[in-house]
Order: sequence, then C-alpha cells, then structure tokens
Amino acid sequence: QVQLVESGGGLVQAGGSLRLSCVASARTFSSYTMGWFRQAPGKEREFVAAITWVSRVTPYDDSVKGRFTISRDNAKNTVYLEMNSLKPEDTARYYCAAVLGYAGVVPGDYNYWGQGTQVTVSS
Repeated sequence: QVQLVESGGGLVQAGGSLRLSCVASARTFSSYTMGWFRQAPGKEREFVAAITWVSRVTPYDDSVKGRFTISRDNAKNTVYLEMNSLKPEDTARYYCAAVLGYAGVVPGDYNYWGQGTQVTVSS
C-alpha cells in the first residue's frame, strides 16, 4: 500500500506560480511512475503530467505545456509540479498518483491516489 500526500496548493493571481509537492510512503519509490492529474468541479479528472521511475517525462497535456514542469527527488520520495504563468482555467483540485512500472495518461493506469490539493487562480 502506498500513501500519497500532496501539498503546496493555494490561492494565486493569474500569472503567478505555485509548486506542488507529493510525498509517497512507498519503500521503492524509485520504481514508480508518478503522475499529476486535476479535476475541476463538474469535469472529469484530467492528465497533467507524469514522470517515470527513470525520470523520463511523459509529454505534458497541451493545456500546460511550457508552463508546468514535473520533477522527482527519489531520495526524498517526492514528486513536484512547478506551475508558472497560472491561468484561471488552471483552477482545480490537483491529485498525485502512482503506479509500479509504466503508466500512460489515463487515471485508470494508476493504482494509488492522494487526497488532492486545491489550486485556485483568480483573474
């Protein structure tokens, strides 16, 4: 069982930045693909970014490309999502997800989920 705890969300003005963190309890964190998803009210959960156990980054969703950066620190069992040039449409609850081995861009590819952290971008 892997527990994921996200942090770093908050309220920010458009154009601002936030860095989300997700700490995993997995003893073999370095073997997991880690992903970030987001879900806005009334919408489906959508892929944002993912990084494999060898730090290969899955292509970002077009909506965040060039603005968001995913990274990981295996020594700290942590994955990050650096978010710059935030837009009101980035407002959502952001979830960290994990799976042992490779994963794609759909939520069903991931076995473990955090509780999420809210990001609100004001215009």
